[in-house]
Amino acid sequence: EVQLVESGGGLVQAGGSLRLSCAASGFTFDDYAIGWFRQAPGKEREGVSCISSSDGSTYYADSVKGRFTISRDNAKNTVYLQMNSLKPEDTAVYYCSAHFFSIYWGQGTQVTVSS
Repeated sequence: EVQLVESGGGLVQAGGSLRLSCAASGFTFDDYAIGWFRQAPGKEREGVSCISSSDGSTYYADSVKGRFTISRDNAKNTVYLQMNSLKPEDTAVYYCSAHFFSIYWGQGTQVTVSS
């Protein structure tokens, strides 16, 4: 059974930090690019960051560039999203997603940033 389980969300004050984790199982993790997406109330889901399966190259949305860092530990089948200098506009449900021949999604973890 394919699973992507996000964790690490919570409530934090503006300027604070959180580290999200995405633990994967049930597929060949090394073959998949992993992305983080978020969806705020009343808004469309948007891409935040992703990391490739091959050379570890990364992508960041302009809104998080310089504040968020994505990384992966293939030995642990886990991807992390370190989020620093959080802003109220970062409040959303954060999802991880695995992309290769198939696309898998996790259930999401809530991040709330208070002003």
